[in-house]
Amino acid sequence: MKASTAIVNFLETEGVKTIFGYPGGAVLPIFESLSQSSINHVLVRHEQGAIHAASGYALSSDNTGVCIATSGPGATNLITGIANAYMDSVPVVIITGQVATNIIGYDSFQEADIIGASEPFTKHNYLVRDVSTLGEVFKNAFHIANSGRKGPVLIDIPINIQNADFKGNYPNAVDISGYKPTIQGNPYQIKLAHEKIINSKRPLLCIGSGILLSHSRKELKAFVDATNIPVLHTLKGKGAFDEGRKEYVGMIGSHGHHYSNEIIKYSDLLIVIGMSISTRTRANFSIADKNVIHIDIDPAEVGKKIQSSIPIVGDAKEILHELVSMDYSTDFSKWHELIAIEKDKNNSYLGKEAFITNKLKKISDLLDDDAIVVADVGNNQISAAHNLMMNGKRRFITSGGLGTMGFSLPASIGAQTSKKDRQILVVIGDGGFQMVMNELITLYENELDVKILLIDNQSLGMVRDLQKSWYNHTFSVNFKHNPNFEKICEANYVSYFDLNIEENIGKFLKHPSIALGRINLVGEENE
Repeated sequence: MKASTAIVNFLETEGVKTIFGYPGGAVLPIFESLSQSSINHVLVRHEQGAIHAASGYALSSDNTGVCIATSGPGATNLITGIANAYMDSVPVVIITGQVATNIIGYDSFQEADIIGASEPFTKHNYLVRDVSTLGEVFKNAFHIANSGRKGPVLIDIPINIQNADFKGNYPNAVDISGYKPTIQGNPYQIKLAHEKIINSKRPLLCIGSGILLSHSRKELKAFVDATNIPVLHTLKGKGAFDEGRKEYVGMIGSHGHHYSNEIIKYSDLLIVIGMSISTRTRANFSIADKNVIHIDIDPAEVGKKIQSSIPIVGDAKEILHELVSMDYSTDFSKWHELIAIEKDKNNSYLGKEAFITNKLKKISDLLDDDAIVVADVGNNQISAAHNLMMNGKRRFITSGGLGTMGFSLPASIGAQTSKKDRQILVVIGDGGFQMVMNELITLYENELDVKILLIDNQSLGMVRDLQKSWYNHTFSVNFKHNPNFEKICEANYVSYFDLNIEENIGKFLKHPSIALGRINLVGEENE
């Protein structure tokens, strides 16, 4: 069969239902084959929207996201989203077109070395020069993207390869030399960890997005049920543990709860699971002289930024399952009492603003129990993280490691595509929104019922706050003019709500189709 048809068959075999993309000459053979397949193609309005949508799809569905773009500028427009997926360990497969193999390297029209450009932030990438290798390449790509420490894999396919005849088969299994992620934790190290836990007096669980990526929320809950250990989380780990439980403490890091960072100072054991311990995460707490159990699937992360007394490499789901099977007679009630006192003394978080806090808490109370919140980057992100509670089956998706403004709106396209029965709330600032508001029409065109909470402070809020703190002035961070957001909504068939009017909040969330609710903070923020 034609190679482009084989490629689409491979995608169907891998269970791909939706692909996000933007066509161009160098991928038209694949698009022609897509038109005759069962796969739904979502046409975004910018290639960066395609990769963010694929990431939102992956993070909300626990499947591999897929996107496609043409060669040259189409491929290079994906780079920010690829780097974002790499930093946050998001499983996505990216397909790009390329000029014909016989003219690669001749600076041909719309030629770009996407393999070289993306190499620093893809888990792996392929330039297909031999049509007979296509089956193996796609099978390996999906396996690599969604195993071990997950991440993006790019496949660059010259147009003559797409048009060639493919006579091979799609492999049933994968055997990649040198790629064998460790899944099971070392039994001896797990036993040592158990002994540390039962002999500790003030342990803390510090969890990151690895809990969500390994689908181990159930195992984490069982472990906390068995041990009664208090739980902290990173920004990306929000939603991994029910915040309504008594063991929940709060968020750590430079934008975390003040009491969370303080409480770490009193602990005698940190159990770190599925988090890379970034500079933001450890900015405001001390971990010196602590006993640390560090559990992570990526051996490069264990002991990389903090010294761990018990390193355990493996999948969080499997290791938690092993830990839960052991006996515990722990009583940390005195530790919980101390934590409660600290929370009362330091019940604040950095950058607290009363007006937006009250609005978000009301929204939090009205959200569905299984709502998916997709937060952008900046003050809006931190306010959402502190005030939108992740109880029940709620999920929280955001850009963590790279901090990509504009991530949330296109990511919601993927989230709603994968979970049409769930409420999707985007939280975004006016800066990030203006980067990607072209994707509003993509939401409308695909009948995606997303609610967009636009926080309008007529500035790049977090940059403004840093500039005022560091230099005692602001420069080039305030927007002299914002567009008329209500008219932008009208032009894109999106319902508009003024959320400064209190009674509109409920109407906005219950609106039967795509809607944007704007909170105007100009004149309301604490300066």
